[in-house]
Amino acid sequence: MPDGPGILGRPIRAAGRGVYVVELATPLPRAPIDITIVGKWIESLPGLRLDGERPTTKALAARLAAFWLPSSPVVFVGSTDNAIAGRITALERHILGERRPHAAAQWLKTLRIDGMRAWWAATDAPEEYEDALLAAFDATIPAAERTVLHDQSIVLPFANLRTPSGGRKHTGITGAVTPEEVSAPPPPTHVVELPPGDADGIPPAHNAGTLRRTNVTPPPAAGTRPPRARTPAGRSTAGNAPASGTRASATRSAAPRTTTTPAARTTRQPVAPLQLTADGHARLIAEHHELTQTRRPEVIDRIRKARELGDLKENADYTSAREEQSFLEGRIQALEGQLRHAVVVLPTDGTRVALGSRVTVEVDGEESEFTVVGPAESDPRSGRISSASPVGRALVGRAAGEDAIVVTPRGPVRYHVVSIN
Repeated sequence: MPDGPGILGRPIRAAGRGVYVVELATPLPRAPIDITIVGKWIESLPGLRLDGERPTTKALAARLAAFWLPSSPVVFVGSTDNAIAGRITALERHILGERRPHAAAQWLKTLRIDGMRAWWAATDAPEEYEDALLAAFDATIPAAERTVLHDQSIVLPFANLRTPSGGRKHTGITGAVTPEEVSAPPPPTHVVELPPGDADGIPPAHNAGTLRRTNVTPPPAAGTRPPRARTPAGRSTAGNAPASGTRASATRSAAPRTTTTPAARTTRQPVAPLQLTADGHARLIAEHHELTQTRRPEVIDRIRKARELGDLKENADYTSAREEQSFLEGRIQALEGQLRHAVVVLPTDGTRVALGSRVTVEVDGEESEFTVVGPAESDPRSGRISSASPVGRALVGRAAGEDAIVVTPRGPVRYHVVSIN
């Protein structure tokens, strides 16, 4: 049963795990995006990109507006395994561009509007019911509004960027939050391996492993006086307290200093181009089309039918369909990442082995034929070997009649290039 509404910015009493919905008081025909806030967002994140380029304020605001749904007052659907009130409070306190405490709904911070309200409901299956709410939301969107969205494949409330099962909006926006901070590694520790019974002052029964000793000074032998230390005034002490007016630290040997470096920030490395043959590029496009146009609707239909069976928490069909959807969306994202950075390598004149070459080689008197392809399209069982594999690296650049030596664990193997097609 839903509870609320509560006005964002005011205290909300909602204990326990569950789902929540943030909505406007009334639907708006256009997204009330604050250009000033968007500009500050861009300035605060040097790595923010729109379609791979550094965006202008107007371009980024236009991309955000391309996900606005004029007929729906709902702008975000969320869930939490902790207190609902705490999660909504984190949403209110979030600063645009920060990674915490609630970056999942940070698009709400780009809106210039007051009076947003929240509804919530307690449940022991928050992710499952968040998924159900998003599906119910999707069913309310008119076809006319879908056709003008920047991404029509996954229709979510304005501030939702992904589904619980892994589906994501294709926004073209990257670097929208601060990079993950990585703590500096701890200083190295000096480890001394001691056999049992050899540790100073420790009985053998309690000294059966490795002892960590750092700057350890052995105690004086029985019957001897402690070593003398020079005081700043030139006087010596023999186990006595330091003289009046002197510092105790002066009687000790200088301890090594440890310098702690601040936490390092991760830097985004440029993505290397993915070399593909024309056939491999076409194969990836065909797989992506199959997954998005056929498999995805089938899985969504399975989830819808399983949801109608009853309790989502104890629904095996629903859980199975959700898992299949998660794997499916993961593969779609991987394909889209590969296609985004793909570079189609054109065939060469055939005089030397290159990407896309069909090569006939002779190894130990037997001939074999295979095609040299990019790493993303490698399939040795089908006769396609990667140009990054040991055999592929050795053959690339060779001409017909030349030999290539491939080093294997059993020793070097000679590949004789018979022909190149």
